[in-house]
Amino acid sequence: MTTRVSTGSSRLDEMLGGGLLPGTLTVVYGATGIGKTHLGLGFCDHGARADGARGIVFDMNVRGDSQQHHAYAARLHNWDLKRWTHAVLPMAEPYPPDEQMQAFYSDALPWVGKLRDYQVASPDGLEFDWNWKAQYNQVLYTVRPFVYFHLAAGSRRIVVDGIEPMDVPSDYIQPYIFDDLYRKTIHRDSETLGMEICMPVWKHRTFIDAHRYDHTTVTTLLLVTTEETQLDHLIARKVAAGDVGAVANTIVVMGSERVGNRLVRMLCVVKHRGSAKSDEIAEFRVTERGFELG
Repeated sequence: MTTRVSTGSSRLDEMLGGGLLPGTLTVVYGATGIGKTHLGLGFCDHGARADGARGIVFDMNVRGDSQQHHAYAARLHNWDLKRWTHAVLPMAEPYPPDEQMQAFYSDALPWVGKLRDYQVASPDGLEFDWNWKAQYNQVLYTVRPFVYFHLAAGSRRIVVDGIEPMDVPSDYIQPYIFDDLYRKTIHRDSETLGMEICMPVWKHRTFIDAHRYDHTTVTTLLLVTTEETQLDHLIARKVAAGDVGAVANTIVVMGSERVGNRLVRMLCVVKHRGSAKSDEIAEFRVTERGFELG
């Protein structure tokens, strides 16, 4: 495969044998504050030059804007990262207003914690609480149009940020929500997704046909916060049950190491299926210019 997706960092692209493979999932692991959000925003912003449209950002952090997506986007990329609020209810007029097509940020998936907090007992075992399921389904009226209309307009990059530390990911709600988003929305056939959103279909058939896109070219970065801070611990990190890293095409770890009297930020590509990769451990910095890999 010769076609690659640039991360926005030429040095990281070199370490990835030319860049990410289009249509794949990359998981970036690292402790809070290490620079994952800077990397993710740079990846999305680079879409404006590489794809003709910036990527979209899902923020699954419920602690407000502690990750400073809006401030970083404005300062580093001159990007006013507006919030998507447009919802499409069944049989409602689907098309977002013009200003919403400039909104590349969504915080509509705020749930964290253990799965059991959202489940109730049933004769067949555990199932999701009906009230939570109703809330979740209501949020999808916002989430699915956010993905569909931006991909239809040319976006080909998605960053999902705010995944919190988990000992056994299969016990937590965030991996469930991401898996549902990834399989049922991001990588759903554009015609099918368009027909599900734009109803009645006959009324919007021309738009759906004119805005088809290939979902297999959409590249996703999932940014996962870890309790481990040191690079060596992240490299040796075992894949726990339900860890999305087990099925990801590419894994990048970002950690710190003590070098003399300095605490240095280091990065390593630990998995990159379908391509050669560098085994190098490289130093990077987070500066006023954002993520910088030496």
